[in-house]
Amino acid sequence: MGLVGSLRIPQQSCGVIAFAHGSGSSRLSPRNTYVADALNHAGFATLLFDLLTKDEEADRYNVFNIPLLAERLIAALNWISVEPRTAQLPVGLFGASTGAAAALVAAASLADKVGAVVSRGGRPDMAAAALEEVRAPTLLIVGGNDEDVLALNRAALARLSGPKELKIIPGASHLFSEPGTLDAVVAEAGAWFTRHLPPADQSAGEG
Repeated sequence: MGLVGSLRIPQQSCGVIAFAHGSGSSRLSPRNTYVADALNHAGFATLLFDLLTKDEEADRYNVFNIPLLAERLIAALNWISVEPRTAQLPVGLFGASTGAAAALVAAASLADKVGAVVSRGGRPDMAAAALEEVRAPTLLIVGGNDEDVLALNRAALARLSGPKELKIIPGASHLFSEPGTLDAVVAEAGAWFTRHLPPADQSAGEG
């Protein structure tokens, strides 16, 4: 089974970021696309792909099936590791909403392949027991006005074992639709990946 995706690789890429979108969204999520474009400009390759097929999306259970979503993300990471254009690049994960839980489960499962994780308005609580197994440096970004999700992220932060940080964006709601709030997400995510991903093999991404 194949899943539809979009891989963008700038010249001299310093890493590749795989995106996991939230429930009811897709690889075309305007917020994730905005973040991905900014990361491209910052020198990161990005992979946005649909975690489910169209038929699977029709069953709402699948949209919240974190083990299934994580399985798809792990398959994408395995593909990244053998794709010649990305095989030498350090890997980061960017998850939104329920996609953040899938990213954390994948990071716990593939600790040697994931260098850093960023969650935007995520539901890390849905990663359940995998939280304690995550070793990759993890940044949780939450809107200051997203009170319920903020509480869930604070609780999840305490359960993470590796390097971790919670960043609250003042005035932002769950979708970061307020002016300037998504740019704040971009700045925080870019800085986190730059700080925590190991140096890339500069031969990757050329040509």
